Amino acid sequence: MGKLTALVVRPVLAVLLAGSVFVQTVMVWLLAVDLKEELDPANAHLRTPILAIVVLLIVTIQVVLVCVWRLVTLVRRGTVFTRASFRNVDVVIGAIVAAALLVFALAVVLAPGEAVAPGVVLLLCGAVVAILGVALVVLVLRKLLAQAVAREAEAARMRAELDEVI
Repeated sequence: MGKLTALVVRPVLAVLLAGSVFVQTVMVWLLAVDLKEELDPANAHLRTPILAIVVLLIVTIQVVLVCVWRLVTLVRRGTVFTRASFRNVDVVIGAIVAAALLVFALAVVLAPGEAVAPGVVLLLCGAVVAILGVALVVLVLRKLLAQAVAREAEAARMRAELDEVI
């Protein structure tokens, strides 16, 4: 990744992070007000779990954004092929899996009763599968990173041996 790419990626990440904070503070509050007014009294008990799940979903997005920022920093420094990258990638995978579990929890909360149509619950379950698919893709990328780190270590060892010979 060149310096230009890093210069473009960082502002995008910053805008996304700022937008997520805005959504977490303003939009979730508006959602809370809307749920209080529009939710059927029989389903009023769903308000708190829905809001908690939405806030936690936004937190998972923020965690991913911060880890990507750190990975961009490692790429810019030329140190991405080190063990330090694994911690960030592992946190990204964990956040994505947590997001999938939260979406499933939302489906479970909405499933009983008449709060939403059954198709909405089915769509949420499909979203869980899609989110877990993203986690699997990142896991495959982690395996590729592990291979690259191993190759980098092997190349460093060979350069050291070659330096000794010369």
